[in-house]
Amino acid sequence: MTTTTLSNALRSIISKAPQSARRLLIKGGTIVSMDAEVGNFAKGDLLIEGDKIVAIGPDISAEGAEIIDAGNMIVMPGMIDTHRHAWEGQLRRINPNSSTLEDYCNGTHFSFAKHYRPADMYVGNLLTALGCIDAGITTIIDNSHNARSAEHSDAAVEALLDAGIRAVHAPGAPLAGDWDKDNWPRDLGRLKAKYFNGDQPLVTLAMMSQIDREIWAEARKLELPIVTEFFGRTMASELDALFQDGLLGTDNIFNHCTDLPDATWEMLREAGVRVNVCPRSDAHYALEDGVCSYQSALNHGMKPGLSVDNESSYSGDLFMEMRVAFYLQRSMAQSCRHHGHSHAPAPVMMQELLSAATIDGAAVAGLADKVGSLTVGKQADIVMIRTDDINLYPSNNALGSIVHAAQPGNIDTVIIGGQMRKRFGRIVNLDMAALEAATEESRKHLFAETGYIDDPFAETFSLPAA
Repeated sequence: MTTTTLSNALRSIISKAPQSARRLLIKGGTIVSMDAEVGNFAKGDLLIEGDKIVAIGPDISAEGAEIIDAGNMIVMPGMIDTHRHAWEGQLRRINPNSSTLEDYCNGTHFSFAKHYRPADMYVGNLLTALGCIDAGITTIIDNSHNARSAEHSDAAVEALLDAGIRAVHAPGAPLAGDWDKDNWPRDLGRLKAKYFNGDQPLVTLAMMSQIDREIWAEARKLELPIVTEFFGRTMASELDALFQDGLLGTDNIFNHCTDLPDATWEMLREAGVRVNVCPRSDAHYALEDGVCSYQSALNHGMKPGLSVDNESSYSGDLFMEMRVAFYLQRSMAQSCRHHGHSHAPAPVMMQELLSAATIDGAAVAGLADKVGSLTVGKQADIVMIRTDDINLYPSNNALGSIVHAAQPGNIDTVIIGGQMRKRFGRIVNLDMAALEAATEESRKHLFAETGYIDDPFAETFSLPAA
């Protein structure tokens, strides 16, 4: 199947009619800006012209602007997921009791991934991107470690473009099965020329790779960020030589960073490596000591982004990541105090977790000058949360409502680059029946190829014996 045929077959799922550039005035909302200079407003307005925020404050007048009533709503920046394997979208919760990293790989890389067609990459990425938008996530770093061919990578990029999400797409080598090794990482140059020539502003290119000097050098020739899964003492032992040779830098993005020695954290900080942490993933898959590295990053003067990682075991929303990080940190801090440790950390506050999900995540993605806060001149990536829903009403504290109580169903409106992507609680221009049909066809293919027997009550993931 060619990419052109793929696009013609699946792109009717989302209407492609572009929304005209217009002035939008969000009126009377509780504004959480995440910008200290802008501040917050118990009741304020926000004006969008084209793809940018042009004014924030009380009682803004804008003749001819379309009014969006934000009464009884929180208006906040779109959230940023700094590490998501979007291609796995149709494998949601296929392995919910997975308890090790090997279990995760058995239910993804070592089974279904080997049989992905370009169409399956498109469906997985589209499902994930739309699910992110639905959950108020407006930007993702798409860790696409199933780039089996040029056509697979094209399909993944086209799904992100069609969904209208902001993304950093990082294709990477598959972990198992047959794939086009001869064109990796050369295909990055082709991808950059085809899709990332400045014609579209929402999706940018990176590369996903484990530590490999030669492959990293290829990415740097193309001036691409390098995304790496990084955790544990064994991987940490590889870092000293890289650091000494000047091969760590601000173009590196490290995922997890679980159970690293202090000396490794100091190298990461000094080199300017961007890091994200995975509150649920580390615990779910027993990664090293199972404790996410949020506090370790803070201890070494770094502000990490938050990461969902994948949806093969659990949900895809950042509200839950904020909560898990909050309670893990509070639990560990109190345990230290209770046992008389002299350097017990202070309890984390809601603002810090919301920063990790917004402006700090934007910095990890290399987009802090564009998104992550409600700031005049930045891109209009905006989320509006209904506070008169029964689970949030009465909203006595806006930050508390976001970090401790909100869920995707409370999100009324999502705007990305000035374009309406979710309105009145529903994804805009989505043919849900067509999405379901494409997803079921993909699942049927993948299940048939692996011999997987669909069981909605399965305790563990398994395939028939060969």
